[in-house]
Amino acid sequence: MSSTEFSALPLSPEFLHNLTELGYANMTPIQAQSLPHLLNKQDLIGKAKTGSGKTVAFGIGLLNKIVPKQYAVQALVLCPTRELADQVAKEIRKLARFTNNIKVLTLCGGMPFAPQLSSLEHPPQIIVGTPGRLQEHLRKGSLNLDKVSTLVLDEADRMLDMGFLPSIMQIIEHTNKERQTLLFSATYPGSIKRMSADIQREPVEVSAEVAHNDSSIEQLFYEIQPQQREDALLSLLSHYQPQSSVIFCNTKRSTQEVADLLQAHGHHALAIHGDLEQKERDQVLVRFSNNSCSILVATDVAARGLDIDNLQAVINFEIGRDPEVYVHRIGRTGRAGKEGLALSLYTPDEIYKVSDIELYQKSTAVFGNIDSLKIQPNFTLTPAMTTLQIDGGRKQKIRPGDILGALTGDAGIEGKHVGKIAIFDRWAYVAVDRNEATRALKQLGAGKIKGRNFKVRKLR
Repeated sequence: MSSTEFSALPLSPEFLHNLTELGYANMTPIQAQSLPHLLNKQDLIGKAKTGSGKTVAFGIGLLNKIVPKQYAVQALVLCPTRELADQVAKEIRKLARFTNNIKVLTLCGGMPFAPQLSSLEHPPQIIVGTPGRLQEHLRKGSLNLDKVSTLVLDEADRMLDMGFLPSIMQIIEHTNKERQTLLFSATYPGSIKRMSADIQREPVEVSAEVAHNDSSIEQLFYEIQPQQREDALLSLLSHYQPQSSVIFCNTKRSTQEVADLLQAHGHHALAIHGDLEQKERDQVLVRFSNNSCSILVATDVAARGLDIDNLQAVINFEIGRDPEVYVHRIGRTGRAGKEGLALSLYTPDEIYKVSDIELYQKSTAVFGNIDSLKIQPNFTLTPAMTTLQIDGGRKQKIRPGDILGALTGDAGIEGKHVGKIAIFDRWAYVAVDRNEATRALKQLGAGKIKGRNFKVRKLR
């Protein structure tokens, strides 16, 4: 039996059966390196990027220690953003399907406080949350962390970049001193090492490369003058015409400015950054992931945890602060054996950043000529799908099948024209073929979902 098979782990038959049903047979490198230590209850530092399988690794580790009949918070996962917290919670819920008695609760800002208080009256065994909201619950006395036996800091470097260190340390003071502490980070700066020394006991260090092949990513660097940056970006989009791309900026301000620029030129582009309301952030990520938006403009923090299938290109409107950030950015394309494209703009004063990337990747950079790009006048990127928002969600017991049935029933929309369906607490989103959007809107508006009428609108 290969040691990379999940069946080689000392897990219960029910746990292993669930992993098999989820399609997990062989461990990724970060899982194979970390799980023996996690199951041995050792503290751990894992250097792993998005797409490496780290969530499954620490999810299995913490679930293996949960006592279902003990109604107290036994595992706490800290994340930098609500989007990542939602993804982590969903993955842990899937992993926990082998038993019906494990409750997973997300505690994040941007969501109503009262429902969270109600959920905490019957404590969950696992909480996934963001530092600010967790602190708020601790201040109000609505959260007890005395029984936490596993603490996970996911994307720890991003949380430190966002200034969460004081909050994290205050939260940790409320946890069990004998806990197992797991720290996962895409990069490993000195600040991570210092934090580890304060909160961990003899941690094992493991490192795994992100689950993609850099050779499948074509990387090109374009030198420009500072005043050329916006026109150069438009030229890249016109020449390469990626149907799905993420454009990275270094600040929230430039992120919004770039999105506004692209929209003014007819491109379907959306920005995601910390100044957006939570509902707006949800809508942006839903629309990009379901192919209703061609271009996502993001900062590194906002895009952390973003895992999009078939991302054709990553464009660095501004090159990041260090080579590890660059590698993490471009690693979002060229996955699962597909080819990817990474395009970067830099000024003469920034050539040192390109040199640092060459040294880090141990390869020679390939340079393109911005003036040689073929530009098509009035070219715009238009996505294949449109998103409809339904004013009803989990609280109204709506399921994806209910929405699909309402769309396709009684000579309605053909199933092939319906894309991804995302359900939130009070809203649901469904992607439909752009050419069928008006008809789909009428179909949902005139019909009923689970015997009820809901307001439906098209997101623009």
